Amino acid sequence: MKGLLSVKKGVALAMALSSMIISSAHALTVYTAGPGSLAKSVASGFEQQSGVKVNIFQATTGKVMARLEAEQANPQADILISASWETAEDLHKRGWLLPFTSANAEKVPETLKSADYVAQGISALGIVWNSKSGTPEPKEWRDLTAPAFKDKVTTPDPALSGASLDLLIGLQNGMGDKAWQLFDDLKKNGMVVSGPNAQAVTPVMQGAKAAVFGAVDYVTYGNIAQGESLKVIFPASGTVIAPRPMMILKSTQHEQEAKAFIDYVLSPEGQKMVADAWLMPARTDVAAKRPLLSELKLLPTQSDTGSERGEILKRFNTLFAQ
Repeated sequence: MKGLLSVKKGVALAMALSSMIISSAHALTVYTAGPGSLAKSVASGFEQQSGVKVNIFQATTGKVMARLEAEQANPQADILISASWETAEDLHKRGWLLPFTSANAEKVPETLKSADYVAQGISALGIVWNSKSGTPEPKEWRDLTAPAFKDKVTTPDPALSGASLDLLIGLQNGMGDKAWQLFDDLKKNGMVVSGPNAQAVTPVMQGAKAAVFGAVDYVTYGNIAQGESLKVIFPASGTVIAPRPMMILKSTQHEQEAKAFIDYVLSPEGQKMVADAWLMPARTDVAAKRPLLSELKLLPTQSDTGSERGEILKRFNTLFAQ
């Protein structure tokens, strides 16, 4: 009898250990391109709701993609959230994505979802201006070519920011050759091509520069909420948006948990977290804390191809290398 009890205890212990291993194996790994605070709040909310642990790797889109590529022999990520719509389209063409349509995507506009990726939220590009810079408030992109802004403008590097490259494409599509005259005039007025978005905004926030040509807006809205003397200006002539696609990698071993995570991000609770990070929610029925798509004039960026993106980037780099 004693031996039988020992066997039962052993089986129970083995089952408990097995359960722990299964629980650990069900942890999700999410690779995401900022905002870091949003990634943490969404992961925490999902963990509390589902009991599934979420491991986060947060970096720029470039670094996230580099890690994803390097791990192809042993994929680690279950879900990818990028700051570039182009990233999702590229991975779709390469067959890396698991098709999934969340029931919570019903209120997401058709232009912000596909068969295997959907927007988490949306940012837009605008002029970020320091109201204490002693310069007149700009209303249009061309206003930054005025003498008052001589050597006082920065812009994110379009080689590092897909959204910045989208703005160049949008301006070219909307203005034709006049867009290149604008870029040339900005160059002659001393505009500096900085690194990623934050590197372009920081000197403006610190007062060393007066304005950013084409900054991603949500970071600045957060800075303004903390008391910084900044303003986001969307020119009436038009700008571009940067939807943030989220997608499940086909290599995932946790398909159901990954789908549940996407469902959670698109739930009213998840979308409120997106709004609290100063992004536009992907769902049209969740309130935002900032201007929405309906308040912006959007420039056309959909007609470009990969080769056109490369040519525009090369032409811009050549102009600013002179």
